[in-house]
Amino acid sequence: MPEEQLPRRRSPFSRRVRGLAMDTAPLQIASFRRLWTSTVVTSVGSQLTAVAVPLQIYDDTHSSVWVGVSGVVALVPLVVFALWGGAIADMMDRRKLLLISNCGIAATSLLFWAQAAAGLHSVWVLMVLLGLQQGLFGINSPTRTASVARLVPPEQLPSATALISTVTQLGQIVGPMLAGVLVPVVGLSSLYLCDTIALCATLWAVWQLPPLPPLGGVVRRAGLRDVVEGFRYLSTQRLLLVSFLADVIAMVFGMPRALFPQMAQVDFGDPPGGGYALGVLYAAIPAGALLGGLLSGTFARVRRHGAMVVGAVCAWGLAVAVFGLSGPLWLAAVALAVAGAADMVSMVFRGSILQLAATDEMRGRMQGVFTVVVAGGPRLADALHGVTGSSIGPRATVTGGGLLVVLAMLAMALAVPAFWRYRLATTPTEQTLEK
Repeated sequence: MPEEQLPRRRSPFSRRVRGLAMDTAPLQIASFRRLWTSTVVTSVGSQLTAVAVPLQIYDDTHSSVWVGVSGVVALVPLVVFALWGGAIADMMDRRKLLLISNCGIAATSLLFWAQAAAGLHSVWVLMVLLGLQQGLFGINSPTRTASVARLVPPEQLPSATALISTVTQLGQIVGPMLAGVLVPVVGLSSLYLCDTIALCATLWAVWQLPPLPPLGGVVRRAGLRDVVEGFRYLSTQRLLLVSFLADVIAMVFGMPRALFPQMAQVDFGDPPGGGYALGVLYAAIPAGALLGGLLSGTFARVRRHGAMVVGAVCAWGLAVAVFGLSGPLWLAAVALAVAGAADMVSMVFRGSILQLAATDEMRGRMQGVFTVVVAGGPRLADALHGVTGSSIGPRATVTGGGLLVVLAMLAMALAVPAFWRYRLATTPTEQTLEK
């Protein structure tokens, strides 16, 4: 055989690097690829609206109080409809529910554009539309996530979760940057229109998904009783409870973003009103999470899912504590990036545990609770860190919070050793605990 036709041999280092790269095997499944593609588009588009709404509120009212109020207006319907939407996702065809909720979100974005283009300058209209949009998102998010386990085999769930989580993090970086570039060029109202067009484009991808009816074959309306039944089910599942509590511990005690503005000025030399350091602090965590997702190739080979969650949450806490003690800005950014990568690992394996440990008839409701935990934890952290930071100082608050995360997570792992031992079974259809 001529030398040029010989297969190229890769060095051991090259093979190790390729082994770290994101596992894209789930994308070979056409239905998952369509769901993932729709997530890519909406992750960027939704961030355009996420930037445009508070910007318009502040431009119309010249009040940060109203911007703060908008956070509460967004959270309440998100919590309510995530819980109810998860119940609906367990009672009807999830593909149909994705189409309905995506259409509703697109229509809301179009209304956002219409009011901005018409120059209404009404904060109440903005609040109503924001609440409506977040309610629809509360229905859409658990439905979308609960569908993944029906589209890929169990052994590919960590890789599939990493793929979706990575593009979500990418959207949180690219979307705000793109919004900052577009606003001076095309105007604020065009951000809403871009989001509307992106949402319409995703409808075709969702339309191409296979039907995802309840496995039991019974389709019915979801009511309050079904939501309560979901909580009753959760109370009997220690594995799921610990996975939720792990995120609560990490976020409530260890998410320091409420102190970023103060620390940027006091500790890193930003001028009043914000500057370079503030942007670095806000971008570091999602950038680290994105890098963690891109280097997630080993996730599919890991079976100790419980141990990975415990280790990742502890790594998050230690990185946050280092951030609290850091002197130069570059060290603070590195510490937050490491925290973001650890959070990605935790998110992937918590998501996999949730997808596999919950039965399909409860998966939507458990994803609804997951959405509430993910959305509510950081907001509770903002309040806790804000009050504590004013009392004992931001650095002590951040460092103490990070160490508290480690202690609380280790205590919970000792209290529930079954979670630490939890592993993916060698069979493709069930999970088991390591004995």
